[in-house]
Amino acid sequence: MNIDRFWNIIESARSSAEGAGMLFDEALVHLLAGCPRQEILEYAERFDEVHDALYRWDVWAAAYLIGGGCSDDSFMDFRAGVIALGRDWYERTALDPDSLAGHPIVIEAASAQRDEALFYEDVNYAAVGAFTRLAGDSDAFHEAWAEYRAPDEQDRDAADMGEDFDDADEMHRRLPRLARLYLVAGD
Repeated sequence: MNIDRFWNIIESARSSAEGAGMLFDEALVHLLAGCPRQEILEYAERFDEVHDALYRWDVWAAAYLIGGGCSDDSFMDFRAGVIALGRDWYERTALDPDSLAGHPIVIEAASAQRDEALFYEDVNYAAVGAFTRLAGDSDAFHEAWAEYRAPDEQDRDAADMGEDFDDADEMHRRLPRLARLYLVAGD
């Protein structure tokens, strides 16, 4: 599956969710369940690629600010939430995580002091959910995935995450817009 097809699926699910008053992850599972099994596996592969591309310290710092902290599991959910925003916001975030300070969801969450903005766990499992609907068996995806992925592709080296930073001064320096939204002066 090429990247354009992947983002078309995401955008179609976003449109369907908005039009039908559904949650995005439900619309995504529904849409993927209408695809052939091979395409669901290709979607999962592409999802992993774009998800992994956000595995960087600067993105994690943005998640930390927005979420009032961010564990390993929460960071997975945050990256899925960024993907759910669609290609435009994904690319903005990949280029400059501080740009999330301009997203309406983030602005509203900061003013309401809510820390769940952009953390969207169920998006991580859309391919599994769609495959399960088709096969009627929750193990079917994992079995098909093991066959689909070559053994050498399953053991990827850890990505270069860039330089780690976690103190308030670095947050203000590297993510100034998000720091203004989420950190109190003097933090």
